[in-house]
Amino acid sequence: MCQDETRVGLKTLTGKVITASGVKPTVDVKWVRENFWIYGAIEPLTGKHFQHEYPKLNGDYFQQFLDWLSQQLGEDYAILQIDQAPAHISCAINWPENIIPLLQPPHSPELNPIERLWHFLKKPLKNELFSSLQDLRDRIQQVFEQLTFEQVISISSYNFILEALFYAASY
Repeated sequence: MCQDETRVGLKTLTGKVITASGVKPTVDVKWVRENFWIYGAIEPLTGKHFQHEYPKLNGDYFQQFLDWLSQQLGEDYAILQIDQAPAHISCAINWPENIIPLLQPPHSPELNPIERLWHFLKKPLKNELFSSLQDLRDRIQQVFEQLTFEQVISISSYNFILEALFYAASY
């Protein structure tokens, strides 16, 4: 499995806008800085995905996510690819018995397939204005509900990434 977090908030994500020839595109933008974090994990081969919301990115919430993910896995085990963020490699992290950490090289987010999923999930949020964090949560929930296993596989199962993960996991 591959794990990472992404921040979403009320500050408008801007994207390209199509207009008639000669018409300057305009998009309403909010600069409000209220936000929350989505912690997630995916299985690139099966498309299974897990996500949970937390108010901040820190070791305590990462621990809560690991404990929650461990419960979701039940009797299954997972090798969990993580980056080397301080919250992930803290000595205070108590790794559940059914989750084995696998550190990806530093400064290499392109090796983590979940980064592609975050990009895919944020695409429909571009140029949208949300009046509250709850409205944003509802929209994100809608996007997650429409997400299929096949889409996750298509987005995350690139051969070079899978080969690197299998190679690293074999040690």
